[in-house]
Amino acid sequence: MEGCNCAQNVKRYVTAILLFITILNLTSAVTHYSVPEELEEGSVVASLAGDLGLDVKTLVERKMRIDIIASRKYLDVNKETGELYIVERMDREALCLAKTSCYLKMEAVIENPKRIFYIELEILDINDNAPHFRRDTIDLDISEATQAGERFSVSNAVDSDVGSNSVKTYHLSESDYFTIEIQTGRDGSKFPDLILKKSLDREQQAVHYLVLTAVDGGVPSRSGTASIIVHVLDTNDNAPTFDEESYHVSVMENSPIGSLVIQLNATDLDERINSDLIYTYSLYTSEKTQETFYLNPNTGEISVKGTLNYEDFRIYDMEVIATDKGASALSGQCKLKILVEDMNDNHPEISIKSFQSPVNENIELDTVIAVVSVSDKDSGDNGVVDLHIPHNMPFRLRESSDNYYELVVSEPLDREKVPEYDITFTVTDRGSPPLSDNETMTLELLDVNDNVPQFPQSFYTIRVMENNAPGALLSSLTAFDPDLHENQYLVYFILEKEIANTSMSMLFSINPENGNLYALKTFDYEIEKEFLFHIEARDSGSPPLSSNRLVTQLLPLCRYEKSPVKHVLLRDDHRGCPSNPDITDHVQHYILY
Repeated sequence: MEGCNCAQNVKRYVTAILLFITILNLTSAVTHYSVPEELEEGSVVASLAGDLGLDVKTLVERKMRIDIIASRKYLDVNKETGELYIVERMDREALCLAKTSCYLKMEAVIENPKRIFYIELEILDINDNAPHFRRDTIDLDISEATQAGERFSVSNAVDSDVGSNSVKTYHLSESDYFTIEIQTGRDGSKFPDLILKKSLDREQQAVHYLVLTAVDGGVPSRSGTASIIVHVLDTNDNAPTFDEESYHVSVMENSPIGSLVIQLNATDLDERINSDLIYTYSLYTSEKTQETFYLNPNTGEISVKGTLNYEDFRIYDMEVIATDKGASALSGQCKLKILVEDMNDNHPEISIKSFQSPVNENIELDTVIAVVSVSDKDSGDNGVVDLHIPHNMPFRLRESSDNYYELVVSEPLDREKVPEYDITFTVTDRGSPPLSDNETMTLELLDVNDNVPQFPQSFYTIRVMENNAPGALLSSLTAFDPDLHENQYLVYFILEKEIANTSMSMLFSINPENGNLYALKTFDYEIEKEFLFHIEARDSGSPPLSSNRLVTQLLPLCRYEKSPVKHVLLRDDHRGCPSNPDITDHVQHYILY
């Protein structure tokens, strides 16, 4: 052995047993020695010559040698000292594989006389080998449904050494779930069994890493280790769960088909097929909801499938189930509320509930002309509407109740100024951008007899030539009435007035329809020079209205003279004066007195 006194080792381990057997003349002694394995080369095993009773001095002469039977020559004899020593290091495990005891047989042969001595060398085991496992890593698959107390065989360790130097016990690294029990075979071999202390839960710990240590009985002891990797096999013992028990999500109305509404996500703590999920609607989800929203069975995505209209349907309630594909399928569910948000997609509407047309132009102030209602199917500001009419109109809007308005007269109306009004009602919501609508009504004003006939002049002066012909047209006194129909149909009268016991109707006449004034007699300037009377124009309204004008009738005297200027236009008041044949070079100019 390295680092030790070989003589002491031999002395300690070698036991010489001398057996003397007499066989013919070649009587030889069987000598037994015990030595530990792995002695270094040159180590002395024993004093062979002394043990055999041979004279050391004759060993050379007698040619002493060592023959190894059926093996290599591990030992030899020193002929000078008679010592048996190690020639080659001996490994007991190599020499005596799988044997508990190991012996090396030799013969010591000498000549003159020839003698043979039998030597038996026992090679003693030392603890020079550590236990080792056939596999460095032991993989075990154990279902999480396995009950506590279940046993699992694991590989045992082997040790080339024998006896107390072989495997004595096993140790397992600390574990809450596993322990070991050691079994002993008929040949004394030790075998560990892995014992499950309590049920496994793959979702808490999917893999358990253990270290199994084999320890031999040598002094000092040696050990070897192997890794045990326990893979916990899944069972479908967990139901799928959603991130939330209930969801609230909003989506704009008129969202395009295929628009993503929400990505639902359920998780299953199991694995493989036990965690593969399928998403479905529950029976509590209405057909309308299922027709409006598409649920992807593989991904849990919910997208728009049908048209969303806030005004038709605002809230969709649904229940979604996630089911795993395990042999005994488990499921979980969540509730989802989808709120449709309004967008300004509806124009406000105007409805004329009543409308009074035509109306008299003298209608009283604050009289209700029309009742209008407005509405908008949108909500919030999108559904708040404002109603307007054009400015600078003699009307105003008065809100009577929610979304009802009255159109009332705010200023006096005058048909003669404005015979009708085109009133445009404009309704606008407060959305962004705002939407509007309008409707136009025509209000016609009925005429009332509120205008008296009007003469163009405040008074009239009519010049009449004396000696006029009876029945001659003197003038046309026409009045105007801005009213309509019978309210503007005028009748003309001469207001009776006697002059010198003569009635005016005896002197003049007037066409009641057009106001043409005629002379009924021939007038004489020297007798009567002027007539004063009133002409009245009366309309046909009810009650009728009238006005009159003072008419002055003058009888002019005609005098002729030459005009110093040529081409002077004739004055309009020349009518009735005869032409003077003596004045031919110049345009006649008349001067009326």
